[in-house]
Amino acid sequence: MERIVESLLLLSIPALILVHLAVAPYTKVEESFHIQAVHDILSYGIPTENVTQYLQSHYDHFSFPGAVPRTFIGAVVLAGISRPVAWLNSNVDRQVLARAILGLFNGVALLSYATAVRRAFGRSTSIWYLAFQASQFHVIYYASRTLSNMFAFGISTLAMRLLLPEPIPRETYKKRCCLSLFLLTVAGIVFRSEIALLLAAHTLFLLFTKRIGIQREIIPAGIAGLLVGLTSTILVDSFFWQQFPLWPEFAAFKFNVISGQASAWGTNPWHFYFLNAGPRLLLNPFTYLVGIPLSLIYPSTRFASLQLLVPSLVFVAVYSIQPHKEWRFIVYIIPPLTASSALGASYIWTHRTKSLIYRLLSLCMILSTIAAFSLSSFVLLPASAANYPGAHALRLLHHSHAHNSSQPEISVYLGNLACQTGVTRFVQIPSSSIAVEGHFPTSSDGNSSIWKYDKTEDEHTKSSASFWEKFDYALVEPGSDDEKSLATSDSPWEDADVVRGFAGVTVLRPNHTDDEKEHGQVEEKIVETVFGSGGLRAWKVGGGFIRRALTRGWWVDVRMEPKIKIMRRVH
Repeated sequence: MERIVESLLLLSIPALILVHLAVAPYTKVEESFHIQAVHDILSYGIPTENVTQYLQSHYDHFSFPGAVPRTFIGAVVLAGISRPVAWLNSNVDRQVLARAILGLFNGVALLSYATAVRRAFGRSTSIWYLAFQASQFHVIYYASRTLSNMFAFGISTLAMRLLLPEPIPRETYKKRCCLSLFLLTVAGIVFRSEIALLLAAHTLFLLFTKRIGIQREIIPAGIAGLLVGLTSTILVDSFFWQQFPLWPEFAAFKFNVISGQASAWGTNPWHFYFLNAGPRLLLNPFTYLVGIPLSLIYPSTRFASLQLLVPSLVFVAVYSIQPHKEWRFIVYIIPPLTASSALGASYIWTHRTKSLIYRLLSLCMILSTIAAFSLSSFVLLPASAANYPGAHALRLLHHSHAHNSSQPEISVYLGNLACQTGVTRFVQIPSSSIAVEGHFPTSSDGNSSIWKYDKTEDEHTKSSASFWEKFDYALVEPGSDDEKSLATSDSPWEDADVVRGFAGVTVLRPNHTDDEKEHGQVEEKIVETVFGSGGLRAWKVGGGFIRRALTRGWWVDVRMEPKIKIMRRVH
């Protein structure tokens, strides 16, 4: 029975990643560099002649370089794997395809980690690890998102999987440690510099516990990682950025840490990772309030739990010195922390028949895991999926307002919020033409109209009435300066449509008087996307029964409000 449960949970990890991707296929501004780079490599290829001119004319990062350069290595790998599939099926959604490849890579890394947990600590621990992991929202939802952290996450998870104490010969384990340090070194050099702290924490812990030596393991792993990581990133990124030599992650480290520019994005107290980000990532309160503490209390699990916790918590403690903090900077420690909690959970589960306390704790484990999974799937996922009004607005414009247009050319202005909430080159109608005057490369749709897009950010430029004369449509935020500029332009503009987006979560009371049709739309759309019309009918029946019989009218709903206006110039 345990084998069947474990197999089902193993399958659930990649399945949930793909479901989250299907429900929320668009990207946020934090992911834009990598996803735009994947698009440009797939669409325009890698030039061999007139390289600088070609890249500047076609690639997005020359027009919008961002605060610091980022590596192209992840984008090159995703584009390289995507290309054969896109060639076999020209209708495939290439943005979803690229993200699915990244998500499955991270999913495989998590499955590999779970397999090592079983070999090191037993099947019961593996089952609880998988159950806790599947019920966590952030890791599953972001596994397919093209953040530098998620490129590094799969590598770091594989690295920490090699450090788990499986029953293998000592020399074999030392070789695994060497490979683990090598992978962490490469990930830190290429993708995220904070992994250097995680590498240092694991290296010192392994050295302190006398599992590796400096000359035979640490130095060879470090030298190999430096050579592979530096050679790869400098060669690839110097080419794409046309700067030599360029080490993007070092440039980002200088900008964010040495110059302290990261603080401009906000600061948090030193305990943020311990009291806020960590609990949010683990999601299930049982994992950090009961599972981890008990794994340290029981003598049979204490040493194993310490091996998982000490390097991770040292990394977080040292990294907490940096004023600017985000949960994604410490996402790498979630697999070992979840495994530590699973050790405590496994001990409770195997002793559930021996006392009333263990039976009650076992029941709490099951209920808290179900509650965490429900929160992740039915509250956090719908809320997050509703957070991409920019992409929905552009899709709506393409399909509804200009589909039958006979204009030879359609020009669209993309406002700041639209660009931050889902608009990428993948959701634009492509073309073989080269960008001019700030316009993206565009192409014709089914009616032979040429689409052009503009993301001008300069407020002085946009303050000119003549600036708006060249556009047919504008995607702007209600009440923004852009909308006010449209109102004062020489040509009249009209509201063509409005797209609503996430505005918070609301609790519906049994006697609320709002129109029922305004509620549940986000959840129903998700259910229909995943399970089809039949699943939607079942959801309506089942959800209605649960609300009437179990919650007595109480319900949690995603609140929506107007986010993007589609404005049309009256010719």
